[in-house]
Amino acid sequence: MPPQNSAQTALDLLVLTLLDRRGPLHGYAIANFIEDLSDEALKVEEGSLYPALHRMEEKGWVAAEWTITGSKRRARQYSITAQGQGQLSAEAQRWAGFSMGVARVLQQA
Repeated sequence: MPPQNSAQTALDLLVLTLLDRRGPLHGYAIANFIEDLSDEALKVEEGSLYPALHRMEEKGWVAAEWTITGSKRRARQYSITAQGQGQLSAEAQRWAGFSMGVARVLQQA
């Protein structure tokens, strides 16, 4: 089973996966990727994303630095750390098991 707050765990998994596969991103780009890649099935509100990014930064899963965007705006850009890659691997395994269990129940109910 995933941890009790599965919405938080899912967001962590999505963010860490994006940073691992796409490289450093700012928060707005992370939210847009999640929305676009899910065909708009998932929407990430700022009130959820930025606290999650700060929490992951405190845990050492992501690193952040201020950069200047192409439109000359300051933005914090996030990248996954080695510790974050370990967390990503653990969370991906947990979610794979959880989703297989849900699929079995849906098929056999």
